Order: sequence, then C-alpha cells, then structure tokens
Amino acid sequence: MGLDERVLVVPSIEFDKLGRFQGFSADADRYLKALLTPEHASFQARRDVEDDPGFKQIIPYVIFRSGESIFTYRRGKSQGEARLHALRSLGVGGHVAEEDADGQSTLAAYELALRRELDEEVTIHAEGTIKRVGLINDDSNPVGQVHLGVVHVYELNRPAVTPREEGLADPEFLRVSELPMYLEEFETWSQICIRAFLEPE
Repeated sequence: MGLDERVLVVPSIEFDKLGRFQGFSADADRYLKALLTPEHASFQARRDVEDDPGFKQIIPYVIFRSGESIFTYRRGKSQGEARLHALRSLGVGGHVAEEDADGQSTLAAYELALRRELDEEVTIHAEGTIKRVGLINDDSNPVGQVHLGVVHVYELNRPAVTPREEGLADPEFLRVSELPMYLEEFETWSQICIRAFLEPE
C-alpha cells in the first residue's frame, strides 16, 4: 500500500471522548459503533496521517487459531509498515483502503474491507468462524500512536493457512504455551494480545 492510498481514519478526539485506554479492550463493539459512522470516520491519504496522532488509522488484526495453536509469521520488507520489519506477528491485516470499503466509512464497509484484505494476504485451507474480540491501542511508540487495532480471532478446524504475500515470512503455527517464550520477538500489538487473552492459564 502506497503513501498516496486513502485509508480509513477516525479523529483521535472522538476516541478520547469514548475513553482512551492503553493496551487491550474487549469493548470493541461500543467503540466501533460510535466511531465508524459517516460523521466521524473518513478516508485520508496515508502520507497525511502516518505521523499525525490527531487521527487513528483503523487496522484489522486477525489472529488465526486452531485448538491450542496460533498462526505466527515474521514481517518481511514488503509489509507496509517499515518500522515493524523483522518482528514476529500474530495479526494478519492492514489498513482499510477506500476502494476495499467501496468508499463507505461504516462498520459494514469495514467488515467488507476486512474480508478483501484477508483474501489478498492469505489462503485459508480450513473451515472456521471469525469473531471480533477487542481493540488494541498502544500509545507507547510512534507506530501505535497513529493506529487503532481491531482484533479478530479466526477459529479454524485445522491449522492450515498459507501466506500469499512475501511480507508474511517464516509462517508457522505455534502452541499457545510457547508464545510467552518468544514474547520479546513479537511486535507490541502481538505482545498485548498474548498477555491479554492468549497466555495459558
């Protein structure tokens, strides 16, 4: 995705009105129903918002899970966010592009764009169901300050996901119990998810 591409954003002040948090919140529905409306959400050129904390770019973040196994990969150079290269990640997804959302800034349009983004990035060779489970906000670093992650868990009946992009390097399914051992190798959003709801009891 180039810097000229128009991506879905919401004003940070509207996020603040709903209650800014640091880390993970399971209250995604309340936030998204309020934010993803034509009154608040819009599409802006990525270059204009990439370093502007006055806006939060909305990022689908899909975690593939099969039983006690989680899909992981390492971010390659073709991934759009250069500041995350070589870090491990659990989340597949990216910016919501204007064309993928058919120019609409509603929750329904977001869901459409999510499906299109997944189809571009991976091939799923298993049956499963996807569920929205929360939001990630991480204001501790420059990348997080301009992004708001929408976390989905895609439960699969078997661990069968193949990347369609070079940016998803070294793909593998790891057991949930193994994730804490590699915690420091993961980008901060993945670390937040591991600590919030993936760490074994």
